[in-house]
Amino acid sequence: MSEISIQQLIDALLDESKVFPVRYMHRLSDLTPEDAGAIKEIWPKITPRRRIALLEDLEKLGEADDILSFNEVCRIALLDDVPAVRCSAIRILRNYETPKLIPAFLIIMEKDISPEVRAAAAAAMGCFVYMGEIDEISSSILRRIEDCLLRVTTGSDDKLVRRRALEALGFSSRDEVPPLIEKAYAMKDADWQITALFAMGRSADARWKSQVLARLDDSRPGVRAEAAGAAGELELQEATKPLLRLLRDDDDDVRATAIWSLSQIGGDRVAEALEVLLENNRDEDEVELLEDALDNLAFTVDMRNFALLDIPDDAADMDNDIDDEDIADADDDWEDEQDEGSPA
Repeated sequence: MSEISIQQLIDALLDESKVFPVRYMHRLSDLTPEDAGAIKEIWPKITPRRRIALLEDLEKLGEADDILSFNEVCRIALLDDVPAVRCSAIRILRNYETPKLIPAFLIIMEKDISPEVRAAAAAAMGCFVYMGEIDEISSSILRRIEDCLLRVTTGSDDKLVRRRALEALGFSSRDEVPPLIEKAYAMKDADWQITALFAMGRSADARWKSQVLARLDDSRPGVRAEAAGAAGELELQEATKPLLRLLRDDDDDVRATAIWSLSQIGGDRVAEALEVLLENNRDEDEVELLEDALDNLAFTVDMRNFALLDIPDDAADMDNDIDDEDIADADDDWEDEQDEGSPA
C-alpha cells in the first residue's frame, strides 16, 4: 500500500461528500511537526460533524491499538469549538499519561465553558495523581494537581465535574480526601455513592472494607456494580461469597464487574464458578470476558505464589526457572495556543 501524502489526507478530511477512509486514520498517528501544522491550518474548515466522528473513531482505534499515537491531532482538537470534540481529545490524550499535558488539563478543568469538557479534564487528572503517588512526577506538581482537584470537588461547579474530581483524588494519600469520600458515600444520591465507591477502589486502603461490602447487595444496579468493582480493586477476600451471588445478577454490568473482580481476588471456588458459567454461556461478549477473567485469575494466583517464594540474595545467578509471564514539565506552548483561540 502506497504511503498517504499529507495533501491526500487533507483532501479526504475536507471532502465530506465521501466517507473518510479508515486506512487514512492511521496516517494521523505520529504526525510530524510540519504535518501537524498543515492539519491545524485546515482544521476549522473541516465540518463539525466530521470532526466529531473523526475523534470518536480515533478514540476507538487507539483503544484497539495502543501503538498508535494521535497526540498531535488531539492537541489541535483541544482547541476545537465543539465540546464533543474536546471531550474525545481529552479521553485519548489521558491514555498517553504525558506530564506535559498537566497544565493544559488543569486550565481546561477550571475554565472551559462546557461542564462535560471540565469533567473530562478532571477525570484525566487521575492518572497523574497516581503517577505522583508512585514518584513518577515531582511532589510539587502532585500537590498543585491535588490542590486544584480539591478546590473543584469542594466548590460549586457542576455535579459531574465535582464527582470526576473526587474520583481522580481516589489515588491520593492527602489527609483531606477520606472525609470527602465519606461525605459522598453518606449521601442518598446514587451518583455520589457511585463516585465514593469508585474512589475507594482506587485508594488501596482497607479502611473502606465495610462500606464496600455493605453496598454489594444494594437495590440500585449502578451502586451494586461499583461496589463490586471496588471489592476487586481492594482484593477483599470477604467479598468472594457476595460476588459469587452477583454472577446471577439480572443486570449485565453488575454481572460483568463481579466476574472481573473475582478474578482479581482469587480463591478456591472462583475458578470453578467462572468455568461453570463459561460452559453454560451463549453470550459472545460475556464468553470473551470470562475467558479473559480466567486468564487474569491464573495470573493473580501465579503472582501470589511468586510473592511467597523465599528468593535468595544471589537470585540473579539462578537458572531461569520462572517463565516471563510470571514476572509480572510544563508545556510552554499551551498558553500561546490558548491565546490563538481556545474555547476555554
